[in-house]
Amino acid sequence: MDRTWGRRETSDAVSGEGWRYLLGALRASVRVGSLAEGIRAAADAAAVCGEDADGHLRVDVRAERVVLTVQTFARGVLTARDVTLALAVSGALREAGWTTVPEVGTGAARSVQQLEIAIDALDIGAVRPFWRAVLGYVGEAGAEGPEDPLVDPVGEGPAMWFQQMDAPRPQRNRFHIDVCVPHDEAAGRIDAALAAGGRLLSAARAPAFWVLADAEGNEACVTTWQGRGD
Repeated sequence: MDRTWGRRETSDAVSGEGWRYLLGALRASVRVGSLAEGIRAAADAAAVCGEDADGHLRVDVRAERVVLTVQTFARGVLTARDVTLALAVSGALREAGWTTVPEVGTGAARSVQQLEIAIDALDIGAVRPFWRAVLGYVGEAGAEGPEDPLVDPVGEGPAMWFQQMDAPRPQRNRFHIDVCVPHDEAAGRIDAALAAGGRLLSAARAPAFWVLADAEGNEACVTTWQGRGD
């Protein structure tokens, strides 16, 4: 049960139950009618995970939705155990009258997603400690090198990663946002951004990512797990 699963293998195993692969984790949403109902759904999800809940399940409960995240947190990877737990959670919630969905094309405010902030740096080792300190972030599980990404230890804020620059580029943005969306949400999200006045700068690495910009050139990438190997 400790074998790490690949992107495509994982996505194929769980997509039919409403889960989506996002940045090395599984995420699904459950629509509820109240905060109390959301708490009950979260309790059912935790109960079916049993003693694995603390190390594999994270739950964000709101009055209108519950967002579930499954991952082997100590290692920052997805394993066969995570896939088993995600499917078990979907089954338990379905029996109780709820459904796990990615909220793609459902009229919801947005689909499940995860955000990353990317910083261009000439010397990543010099700037990373500042961002770690000022944000109160930590290194990813199993990735504490001087150039590795940073994450919020309580899972609320976006992850931060550092992109190596080879020379100063004063006319280029040094920050950009990566929006990791379900693979079946990307086209709709890009179309909406273009209709809202955005520009497509590059699709050379699609479907791994598309580079977009607003009317003043500020950049954002829409990313998916696809196009990155299995």
